[in-house]
Amino acid sequence: MHTVYLSLGSNIGNRKRAMREAIEKIGKEIGPVIRQSSLLETAPWGFESPNMFLNACVCVETDLPPRRLLDATQRIERDMGRLSKSTDGQYHDRIIDIDILLYDAVKVNEPDLQIPHPLMYERDFVMTPLQEVLVEK
Repeated sequence: MHTVYLSLGSNIGNRKRAMREAIEKIGKEIGPVIRQSSLLETAPWGFESPNMFLNACVCVETDLPPRRLLDATQRIERDMGRLSKSTDGQYHDRIIDIDILLYDAVKVNEPDLQIPHPLMYERDFVMTPLQEVLVEK
């Protein structure tokens, strides 16, 4: 089993319900959710929107290799109504966003998959919930 940390965000629709649904789907499709942070409300990052985000981080145990983990997180996003990660390189409002932050001590550097997540240290909305989950370890 592998230990994985995922970041979740939602800024449209019923944000709390979307976060609960995503965490439930992660538990069913990826592996047991071992720890989860509290919800953190933050302003959008990288784009303008009047809609505030709810963000969280979860620690998951999985037997999926990194590529299949990415496929699973993207499938959950699509199943919940997310159309695309971005268009024209721009971020947009979204019902759910799931990013892979860490996967054991594995490093991956592919065009569509980077582990550790390359921007996580620049984002307080990622690092604050991640620290909360890591501290509980």
